[in-house]
Amino acid sequence: MASPDERRENGRDGKETREIIIARWSDRFLAWLIDFIIVSIALAVLFSAIALPIWFFYYNNDDMAAARAYQSVQPLHYIISSAAFFGYWTYFECTSGQSIGKRVLKIRTVDLSGNRIDVKNAAIESFGKAFLLPIDVILGWIFTNNKRQRIFSRISNTIVIKLKNPQLAQSDFKYTKD
Repeated sequence: MASPDERRENGRDGKETREIIIARWSDRFLAWLIDFIIVSIALAVLFSAIALPIWFFYYNNDDMAAARAYQSVQPLHYIISSAAFFGYWTYFECTSGQSIGKRVLKIRTVDLSGNRIDVKNAAIESFGKAFLLPIDVILGWIFTNNKRQRIFSRISNTIVIKLKNPQLAQSDFKYTKD
């Protein structure tokens, strides 16, 4: 008997195959947006906590010095922010397969067999999201396949599935779009 998130059928070779529902691009985008907002708020609080003492010190002394101090730190903002996103996604993808946004939308990142991914594959998959997302997504759409994989998802052999039954056993799979 099939669980609510999968349908079982017999393949050509007589083996039972499972159909895993691949998550929609729109669900994946909404999950990313939720994660982006959460991490951005945390980073804004962190950067403000760091910047306020510097701003108060320079504001009382020299306005131009305050502007120069801000400009010198600004290039690090992208690197620090991207590193924070990379750490966030790598941690959640390798521990549960779900970031906070993915939990809300009931989707999960798994390997091609439906199993939890390891740290290496989570890091590869997260690198594309954290540092090169526009390029990763555009190339993923241009060279799309039936598994809706971004470029870094292909490299890491991961997919994002619609989650209804969190326990997926190994077997042959038939991939279907949601």
